[in-house]
Amino acid sequence: PGPVVLPVVHVRDTAQTLANLDTAFAASAPGAFLINHDFGVQAFLPLIRTARTAFPQAWIGVNFLAVTGRDAFAVLGRLAREGVRIDAYWADDARIDERASHQTEADAIQVARTASGWDGLYFGGTAFKKQRPVAPEHWQRAAALAAPYMDAVTTSGTATGEAAALDKITAFRVGAGARPLALASGVTPENAAHYAGVDAFLVATGINHPGDFYTIDPARLTALLEVSADLGRTP
Repeated sequence: PGPVVLPVVHVRDTAQTLANLDTAFAASAPGAFLINHDFGVQAFLPLIRTARTAFPQAWIGVNFLAVTGRDAFAVLGRLAREGVRIDAYWADDARIDERASHQTEADAIQVARTASGWDGLYFGGTAFKKQRPVAPEHWQRAAALAAPYMDAVTTSGTATGEAAALDKITAFRVGAGARPLALASGVTPENAAHYAGVDAFLVATGINHPGDFYTIDPARLTALLEVSADLGRTP
C-alpha cells in the first residue's frame, strides 16, 4: 500500500553499486533503479550484469542517461537474450510533444520496444528535468498524451533533488488517468506525504547521506518507506 519506493543508485563502481543495492533490499525496498551518471552505456553494462548476478531475484530497473528508448530497448533486448533480466527501464525523455497532433518520436520508440522483445515496465519521462521545458498550462495534456505509450508516466521537479510543484502533480494525476504516475526528483521523508496521489517514488538525493550523491542512508530510506506505508493505510 502507498506509493512504491524505488531507490535510485547513482552507479560508480561494482563495490559501491552492490553495497547500495544491499542497503536498499535490506530495508525491504521493493525494487531499485541503477543509473549511469558518470560514464557511458557500454561501461555501464558490466555493472548491470554483475548486479543481476548478485541479486538474482530482486526487482532491478535501469536508466541509461541521455538515451531514449529508441536505442535503449535494443540494449535491453540483448540483455534479456543473454539471460540478464531487467525489470524496468526509465527514460528521462519519452519524447512526448504536447504541442503536436502526432507523436512521431514516441511512436518510433514504441516500435523499437516491440521489436526488442523486452517485456519489462517502461517509466517514461514527461515534462522532465533537464529536458525541453513544458509550460504549466500544458502539463495535463502532456500526461494524457504520454499515458498510452508507457507503463508509468514519470515526471519530476526542475532539477535533481528539486521537489515537484504540487500543481504539476495534480495536473499529471488528472492527465494520466488510470495510468500509474511516478515522481523522480525531490521526494524526501519530510515531504512525501504531499505526494499521496503518486504511485511510485524514484528517489536518490532524498534518501542519500547529506552531501553524498552516491550512498543511500539506510535510516532515511527506512523513514521514507514508513511514510509511504502510512499513506497507503490512510483512508
